[in-house]
Amino acid sequence: MDATDSPAPGTGPAARRDLAVAAAVRQGLVTEDGQPLAALLDVRTVRDAAAALRTAFDEVTAPGQEVLHTFAVKAASLVPVLRLLAGEGIGCETASPGELALARAAGVPARHTVLDSPAKTPAELREALDLGIAVNADNPQELHRLDALVPGRAEESLRLGLRVNPQVGGGSIGAMSTATATSKFGVGLRDPGAREWLVRAFLDRPWLTRLHVHSGSQGVPLDLMAEGVREVYELAEEINAAAGTPRVRVLDLGGGLPVDFTSDEPPAFGAYARLLARTAPGLFDGRYGLVTEFGRALTAKAGTVLARVEYTKTAGGRRIAVTHAGAQLAVRTVFAPDSWPLRVAPYDPDGHPLTGDPVPQDIAGPCCFTGDLTAHARPLPPLTPGDHITLLDTGAYYFSTPFTYNSLLRPGVYAFTTSPDDVHFSTVRAPQTVEEMVRESGG
Repeated sequence: MDATDSPAPGTGPAARRDLAVAAAVRQGLVTEDGQPLAALLDVRTVRDAAAALRTAFDEVTAPGQEVLHTFAVKAASLVPVLRLLAGEGIGCETASPGELALARAAGVPARHTVLDSPAKTPAELREALDLGIAVNADNPQELHRLDALVPGRAEESLRLGLRVNPQVGGGSIGAMSTATATSKFGVGLRDPGAREWLVRAFLDRPWLTRLHVHSGSQGVPLDLMAEGVREVYELAEEINAAAGTPRVRVLDLGGGLPVDFTSDEPPAFGAYARLLARTAPGLFDGRYGLVTEFGRALTAKAGTVLARVEYTKTAGGRRIAVTHAGAQLAVRTVFAPDSWPLRVAPYDPDGHPLTGDPVPQDIAGPCCFTGDLTAHARPLPPLTPGDHITLLDTGAYYFSTPFTYNSLLRPGVYAFTTSPDDVHFSTVRAPQTVEEMVRESGG
C-alpha cells in the first residue's frame, strides 16, 4: 500500500472509483466462478482525509502545541490500513488486546497509541503500562486497579487519564450516542457528587494527567459534540485551579465525525476544528496537549464493495437483484437501514457504469433471511445477471469487520492507486478460502 498515487488532473473520487471497478473486473478480482465479491480501498482518498485532518487542527492550534491524531482501529481493523495511516502521521486508538496487537503489527509506536475500553482486565492494564501506552480509565473501579499497578513505575513513563461522560445528550442514532445521561461509558459528569469526586481523584494522584471525552459519532450534530468537549475542558481548568499546578496536561477528544452517506462530500474536519476553537478557545492556546480519535471519517469515503449480480427476478411486481453483498458485510445497513443507508452504483458486466431509465429495485444479499437487503425500492437502471453493483462509502466498519452469517467467506480487500492510464491493486487481506473457514469453525 505504499505505491505512489498520481491521479490524472481533475480526477476525483468518483472517477477513480469507476476506473477501479473496471480494472477489478478486468484483472479478475471479481469473477463468475471464483470471487463474486471484492472490497476496494482508494489510497488517495485515505491520504486526502488524513491531510485534511492535520490541516484543520494546524490552523487552530498554537505554535508548537502537541497534537496526536489517532485512528479508531475498530473502524478498519486491517494492518495495512493502519500502516498506511501511520505513514500519514496518524496513530492508533485501540479498545481491545486484539486491536492493540494490530497496531503493534502495523509498526505504530507506543507513544502514538491509546487504549480505551470499558472492560480492561488487569493483564491488559499491566501490558499497556509496560509498553508505555496511553490508557484512559473508564470508571472508579478501573482507577483503583491502576492504583495498585502504578507504584514502582517511573512517573514520567505513565500516560494515564480518566474518561468523562459530559452527559450533554444524544444524536439521531441512539446506539451511537455516547454522551447521554445513561451511557455505559465513562464517569457521568452531571451525576450527583461526580464532579467533586473527579477533582479529588486528580488531586490524589499526581500520575493522573489526562482527561478523555467521547461526545460524538454518526448522527450527532457538531455543536453537541463541541459542547461535550467544552464541558470537559472546563473540568480540566477546575482541576488545575484546585491543584494550583497544571495537573491535567492532555485532553483526549475522542469521538468520530459524521459522514455524509448521500454524496462524495468529504467529512468536515475544518468546520469542526473551527467550531471547537470558538466553543472552547483555551483548548488551542498551547497549554494542553491534544489527542483525536477519528475513525469512520478517515476511511469511509475510501471504500467500495463490488459484487456480481447473480440473479434477477420479480416478486409481487417488485424487481429484485440478488447479489453477493449483504448482511455479512453491510451489517448495520441491513439491520438498521434508516440509520445507515448506503448509495448503490450499478455497473455492467465489464465494470463500466450502467445506464438506462431507473426503475425501483430491491438489492438483496446472499444471506438466508428475508431482511437481507442493502437497498429497498432503489431507483436504478434495470439490472440483469452478470452486472455488478457497488456499495459506496464502505471503507469503515463494512468489509473490515465481517459477520459470519451462513459461513459466507470473507472477501478480498484491495487497496488501489491510479495513474492516468493504469490502476494498481495491492492485497490488504486475501480472500478467505473454504479450508480456512472450516479450520476457524473447528473442523
